[in-house]
Amino acid sequence: MRIAAAVIGLLAIAAVSGCSSNSDSPGGSETTSTATSSAAVAGSDPTGRVFISTAVDGTPIPGGGPLTLDFTAPGRILATAGCNNATGAVTFTGGKITADALASTMMACEPGVMESDAWVATLIGATPAWTLAGDTLTLTTADATVTLADKKIVDPDRPVQGTKWTVTSLITPDAISTSTALEASAPNFTIAADGTVSGSSGCNRMTGSATVADTTITFTPMGATMMACTEDVAAVERQVLTVLDGEVAYTLDAGTLTLRKPDGNGLILTAQG
Repeated sequence: MRIAAAVIGLLAIAAVSGCSSNSDSPGGSETTSTATSSAAVAGSDPTGRVFISTAVDGTPIPGGGPLTLDFTAPGRILATAGCNNATGAVTFTGGKITADALASTMMACEPGVMESDAWVATLIGATPAWTLAGDTLTLTTADATVTLADKKIVDPDRPVQGTKWTVTSLITPDAISTSTALEASAPNFTIAADGTVSGSSGCNRMTGSATVADTTITFTPMGATMMACTEDVAAVERQVLTVLDGEVAYTLDAGTLTLRKPDGNGLILTAQG
């Protein structure tokens, strides 16, 4: 199996201190009579949320974007516009987004898309002013205004039941991997509203049942046809059937479903359609 890995390098982004002023971000928190900085009121800054750009007034994103800003880790930012991921410390004081030197992956991307890394560096390096109104985040610099919406609005989580899920990566305690055999066999399943499971283990058809809870799915052992498979496809099938047996923890992120067993094995699946 080919183990997918990103080589981490450093992308220096100049950090410019924001001028001292009170943020006018509404942020959706309760109104108080005492003036406070934007980061001082719980829920008034983007912390804990992911935003995706919906409009750019100024130089467009090379390759078309979109720009994704991930603030789910407190005090951290992860930014990408289609090529590499840049991440580092961030603050929201004085109505400005201020990021210190950001570390970046160093993957090669298609010409035209790769230039999006410099576009992101310029935007974040300009210490943009920000406002947050409900699910809309607006960043403003001297040269651009970028409007972003909460990812849950732009790209909501797919329902676990009723969605066809295709396995795109295998998880072991040591790695997350893909392979030619996995890509070609494309194991998949659908959990119907009544809990019936149907799909393919990659070589054989499989059926069973599942009970979906808030954070776990409990599968009955899958019944499967008995077609012979090549060894590489059979290895994929064994892991799929092992994970889809008993209780497994799951997380949802838009069109991605991740299943993990207590022993560290699991699957990453992508919604189809």
